[in-house]
Amino acid sequence: MASQLFPCRRRTVPGPPVYLHFPKTHPADDDGDPLSSRAFRDRSQMTVKPKEDQAEGASPLGEQFLLSRRILEEEGLAALIARDGPLQRLTSEEERTASLQSMLAARPSGDIWVFAYGSLIWNPAIDIVEARKARIAGWSRSFCLSAMVGRGSPERPGLLLGLEVGGSCDGIALRIAADAVERELSLLWRREMITGAYNPQWVELCDETGHGFGQGIAFTIDMDSDHYAGNLPREEIVERLATGRGSLGSSADYLFRTRQALQAHGILDTRIEAIAADVEAALLDRPDLDIRS
Repeated sequence: MASQLFPCRRRTVPGPPVYLHFPKTHPADDDGDPLSSRAFRDRSQMTVKPKEDQAEGASPLGEQFLLSRRILEEEGLAALIARDGPLQRLTSEEERTASLQSMLAARPSGDIWVFAYGSLIWNPAIDIVEARKARIAGWSRSFCLSAMVGRGSPERPGLLLGLEVGGSCDGIALRIAADAVERELSLLWRREMITGAYNPQWVELCDETGHGFGQGIAFTIDMDSDHYAGNLPREEIVERLATGRGSLGSSADYLFRTRQALQAHGILDTRIEAIAADVEAALLDRPDLDIRS
């Protein structure tokens, strides 16, 4: 089993919550334009840090980029993808609103949670009131989403995480305040549903004792999407993660940040650990991998 945290059994007695603290990420823009802010400037001076100079689990690239709430509010992510991938179809605001309303119409009773398994753990960029460890059954974390913009390019496609059918996944459940559900989920839909590569689903969340404590939204991969990249050979996964780079940073940094966040919350995902070790080796041992451009 790839991740080792706790079993998941269908019960209704909640376990004690684990409260986490996230940094505020509201970088000041130079002129109010999200695409001219420091977040989107050329970061070509990035270098690979020797392993002995890294904090445990940290990114060897030392990147500091975080997608901010302001960028989402001002549709900066959509503008960036449209700029860097002009042929890539983006969902419209109307399509995202319809998708969100459909999810809310099927909303189970109780609190609204979002299941974070990748970058939402270390940079949710939405307001949350509680976070706790959770496991979902029937889905597993996988580098199955192709990134041609953002953390990759057509010349150097990267990879991002999705949830594929089978197994289980340990992550962090993020609770949204009842009076802020539509506002915060609208921002989340601008981020996660911008290319339509995910199918949002309601999933049961289990705590560390295996008891169910609620239902949460999980962004599962759409296997019919043009962005689906499941079943890639291990060598190609490592190559894409080592070389993929775009305006949002590198796929390698995304991988290392996710590994570090999982470790910080006591979640061991052996697949993530093994892939990260292979990517680190590729970055440090192969000088032909120019990740700075």
